[in-house]
Amino acid sequence: MTPEYSSKSSLRSSNPCFFADCIIFSAGATTAVLLFWTFSSILHPIIPSPILTNQLHHQSSSDLPTFYDDPSLSYSVSNPHPISDWDNKRRRWLRLHPSIFRQPSILMLTGSQPSPCPNPKSDHLLLRLFKNKADYCRLHSIDLFYNTALLHPSMPSFWAKIPLVRAAMIARPEIEWLWWVDSDAAITDMEFELPLRRYESHNLVVHGWPDLIYNNRSWTALNAGVLLIRNCQWSLDLLSRWARLGPQDPDYQRWGQILRAELPDKLFPDSDDQSALIYLLLREKGKWGEKIYLESEYYLEGYWAEIVGKLKGVAEMYLEMEREEKGLRRRRSEKVMVAENRKMREKWFRAEAEGGELGRQQRRRPFITHFTGCQPCSGEHNNIYSGESCYEGMVKALSFADDQVLRAYGFRHRDLLNESVVELHFDFPAVS
Repeated sequence: MTPEYSSKSSLRSSNPCFFADCIIFSAGATTAVLLFWTFSSILHPIIPSPILTNQLHHQSSSDLPTFYDDPSLSYSVSNPHPISDWDNKRRRWLRLHPSIFRQPSILMLTGSQPSPCPNPKSDHLLLRLFKNKADYCRLHSIDLFYNTALLHPSMPSFWAKIPLVRAAMIARPEIEWLWWVDSDAAITDMEFELPLRRYESHNLVVHGWPDLIYNNRSWTALNAGVLLIRNCQWSLDLLSRWARLGPQDPDYQRWGQILRAELPDKLFPDSDDQSALIYLLLREKGKWGEKIYLESEYYLEGYWAEIVGKLKGVAEMYLEMEREEKGLRRRRSEKVMVAENRKMREKWFRAEAEGGELGRQQRRRPFITHFTGCQPCSGEHNNIYSGESCYEGMVKALSFADDQVLRAYGFRHRDLLNESVVELHFDFPAVS
């Protein structure tokens, strides 16, 4: 009996130990796993997938109010309740939409009248001028907005850009610089990039000369047909002040008289945007002058009558540069070609800088050729030009620019006044 009992007793006494060992082992294993998970979480934090993060961010940010939810917000330049604290409103909006930072920081604005031009040939010119700007924006990853709507019925013609620029600031708070380019301006150097670092402490950039403004008091001392303006409160305030000299103001006729008295060489009686900006620099320099950059080191906009006759010679100089520099003849993708060629040409210009800055500017392609006075849509050109000279000048400038675009596709125009193209041989323009 003893052995049996002993056997049973032994079996019964060993079971609790076995289960206890299992429990202890399980507890230890669990603890180890938990400790491992804890430490691994500390060393390697769990990061949600980008999709989940974006979804969570979208859900949280889309429900938060922004300046867009303010019922008093108006896109109109004549709004009686001006926007205030715009810089902080933009900053908060950008924090709620961080992905927007990946978008371009420059928005080009241009446009034309909503109705067809009187001359069908003019509509074709406007189409080519639009294509020219679209080509440049594509090459430099710049957004482009082409407008055909009159946003303020009392501000037509050259005043129409002010309501558009203001509305674009509100519609695109992620954009740092808004770049207005008149419809009659052609970009004639597709490789050139705006030197934005030069303007870090300024909010408005126009082509102009301080001496002609402050000493000569000339109405041609600057040109407002091409301008860069920063998206900030200062700019909103300037646009509001500038617009008060325009045709929507009850004192518009009086402003015309004031501007003619202020600027002796002003030829016509109406208040215009260019004269008005010069007036603000003369009379309110302390408020606006410090933040306005008058650019004259390159053709932010160049007078077409001084440029068109030189385009053929400039093109030949660039071809000669390419004959000497094999890297400029290399076939590349479109955007890579623009970026690499720009770098190589800058080295070439620095090496050939004995002519000084003026000489270097004369050898460069003009950045923008502005056909001021030509009025391509209405045809009511300045009497000092003929309609034919305006038309041929625009065709030459547009073909000159288009050759730079077509180069990446293996073609160029037969001539600046010839619409047909020829295929380029390998290693062009080296002698084949």
